[in-house]
Amino acid sequence: MTGQTSELDVRSVERPLLGQVAVVTGAAKGLGSAITETFASQGAHLVLVGRDEAALRAHGAKLDAAYGDRESLVAVCDVLDERGVQAMVEGTVERFARLDILVNTAGGTGPIETPAQEVTLEGFREILELNVLGTFLPCKAAIPQLMRQRSGRIVNIAGTSGLRGYKNRVGYSSSKWAVRGMTRTLALELGPYGITVNAVCPNVTHGDRMDKIMREKARKLGITQEEVYADFAAQTALGRFVDESDIASAVSFLVSEGARNITGQDIVVDAGWRI
Repeated sequence: MTGQTSELDVRSVERPLLGQVAVVTGAAKGLGSAITETFASQGAHLVLVGRDEAALRAHGAKLDAAYGDRESLVAVCDVLDERGVQAMVEGTVERFARLDILVNTAGGTGPIETPAQEVTLEGFREILELNVLGTFLPCKAAIPQLMRQRSGRIVNIAGTSGLRGYKNRVGYSSSKWAVRGMTRTLALELGPYGITVNAVCPNVTHGDRMDKIMREKARKLGITQEEVYADFAAQTALGRFVDESDIASAVSFLVSEGARNITGQDIVVDAGWRI
């Protein structure tokens, strides 16, 4: 009858990722945890990638208990291990017969409140490898499968420090600029296959990583964490930090059908910092 809504229609609206397969690196904590919970609520099968097997299994069990008719596959993997990453992607396709979404959230902060001349070679190299190679290798491994399917979504986590210079965070800022460049290049290469590649650029975000940054910044500057928080918040139009759920919502949009013509873009979620 005209005007009636079928159960399938309702499910497609409420769970738009039902049946899709999403690989998320850094999946058990922080942004990865928030993104995987959003994906699970929308029906996606998940491949939870990270190094902490216990945390991954606990997170996967929680998601599977909360969101039925889908499953979470734990993949213990270091994103800097090319063979391990390749095996993870092969295991994903073996289990689910496809791969629809890749989200790269694994990363680190690098030296905090440290002038360039005081940054060690090891410290600089470490953050570049983690944030850049740790984004590149999962992309490299997933691309052939996405090309065979002639469809797919890749979302990389960059940051507002990749939009302008970031004083005393040379390694981190350099790495996030590189992620943005990688994102745009891959968008050009993969566009002919119907694959979109975008970056989400969070500003200061509530969570353990930001707490660590605030503690270290407060220690080095000789001020309180509350003063550090107030300074960060005052730089935004809305006067506040963003939440991990805000980033998850942006990623969710980018992997949706509504974003099928958005590629090579930086989606900035910053409470009005950049303006």
